Amino acid sequence: MDTNLTFASRRSPVVCLHGCVASSQPLASNVGLDILKCGGNAADAAVAVAAALAVTEPSSTGPGGDAFCLFYNATTGEIRGINGSGRTSKALTLDLLEGRGYSTETPPSPFDALNITVPGAPACWCDTVQMFGSHKLSLQEVLSGAVELAEVGFPVAEVAAYHWANDVSVLRDAGKELGGDLLIDGHVPKWGQVFRNPSLAQTLKEIGEHGKLAFYQGRIAQAIIDIINQNGGVMTLDDLSSHDSEVITPISTEYKGVRLWEIPPNSQGLAALLLLNILENFPLKATGHNSSDYIHVLVEALRMAQMDAFGYLGDPDHVTIPIETLLDKSYSHQRAQQISMDRVMEKVKPGLATGSDTVYFCVIDSEGNACSFVNSIFMGFGSGLVPKDCGFSLQNRGACFSLHRNHPNGVAGGKRPYHTIIPALLTDSNSKYPRLLAALGVMGGFMQPQGHVQVLFNMLEFGMNPQQALDAPRVFVKYDQKTDEWLVNLEEGINQEVAEELKRRGHKVNWPITGHKRNLFGRGQIITMGDWWNSSVSQTDSQRRVLWAGSDPRGDGCAQGY
Repeated sequence: MDTNLTFASRRSPVVCLHGCVASSQPLASNVGLDILKCGGNAADAAVAVAAALAVTEPSSTGPGGDAFCLFYNATTGEIRGINGSGRTSKALTLDLLEGRGYSTETPPSPFDALNITVPGAPACWCDTVQMFGSHKLSLQEVLSGAVELAEVGFPVAEVAAYHWANDVSVLRDAGKELGGDLLIDGHVPKWGQVFRNPSLAQTLKEIGEHGKLAFYQGRIAQAIIDIINQNGGVMTLDDLSSHDSEVITPISTEYKGVRLWEIPPNSQGLAALLLLNILENFPLKATGHNSSDYIHVLVEALRMAQMDAFGYLGDPDHVTIPIETLLDKSYSHQRAQQISMDRVMEKVKPGLATGSDTVYFCVIDSEGNACSFVNSIFMGFGSGLVPKDCGFSLQNRGACFSLHRNHPNGVAGGKRPYHTIIPALLTDSNSKYPRLLAALGVMGGFMQPQGHVQVLFNMLEFGMNPQQALDAPRVFVKYDQKTDEWLVNLEEGINQEVAEELKRRGHKVNWPITGHKRNLFGRGQIITMGDWWNSSVSQTDSQRRVLWAGSDPRGDGCAQGY
């Protein structure tokens, strides 16, 4: 397999009038578009895409993971959301972990069954259709495209095949063997090879026919508990049956006439808003796109925003989080004043594990409703444990917990972990009847808030269309616990002179990141209502109806419209 993944072509943004879907797999985008054409709305189509991606990209997503949803109602201008993240088993306590010999210094393997949290995605799918869907299509009809892909089979796409093989290799190095449902005669499917998953087809059929109870009770639930207990976990049927989604009110902040909407804690959406507030204090457009000054300020602000998030975020049922205080502009102004243009700040040390195996996708329908959706099993294939005859692997999101006593994100029974996955919506700053501007997101662990802000700035500050905004080289700032340093990863396409100047200012720089290693920078999707990012154009009502969409070249996907 060619591992270079060279970026050798360009593509225009998709423009259309009646509806648009953008995802990381063309077959999944097509499934969502079919739902729109059959009378479904953005929420219906998003769930159809979620299920289809579970089939076509199982190392990144599936019913064994978590999901978050943001929905914009075009009739009312209201934005609502669903937190579809699961909790730990009620029996999982820090005392239990310490009794098994684990500690902050020697935590369980990320793939340990103790790190499996209750999968929240199936409930989120069902609740999204029930709460936000058109009610013109049944759940069974919404999931039918994914069922067909799983039963008939599909050719595995290039990037998906690469990560499928890589993730299986990582699991094997950790002494774990992926379940047979997700292999072909014990082997990883190759690029272009047709893969079938009849077990997942059956799981999706049961959810379609009987709703979320089909997953959290009965055959599927028993299979989940069996494999967890066989591998030393402590989850029970009661942990599964007591799960439910949480309807949430999104949090937001204003930036130069637009408002970015995110999921509140336990999601890290707050980190994106904190970052935006800090950066508002700098003339970023004047510094030049991806210049040394631009990246320096971005990196320093990212470190601050991430550290605030690490210090305050966790399950809101267990942590009192002063969100209003953190999002106050005066607080962000104080943080901005700490940034020097000629050197890096003092060391700051976060301490969370992260995975980047996630899918983000978005849909806008003919009525102007939008659904921004993210689904993940955390690390590649999550825990690697596949319940018998179910066709999906179980997430290992519990690896995000801290084993420090009294930490806001400390492990405890029945608790949700700090969550990296975040969908986003963008509106104008009208607080009473906000007008939708875009559905957007970038998947990839701690890259996600960084990616949200970078692609937003590409459009808002530098006038890029949605496809250009996703194509542009990115920056990823990550704390390396082994070296006790923040590493600034720069994608190929950023000038070497910029990399050298950042080193001179004291940054530890990794440049250039090329090929499949670009996965570090996530895979995003954007759909906009009109070309508001083109400041030279005054939009008419007919122009605002035009949907503009882009899909990340770092993935296999595409945007499709009609």
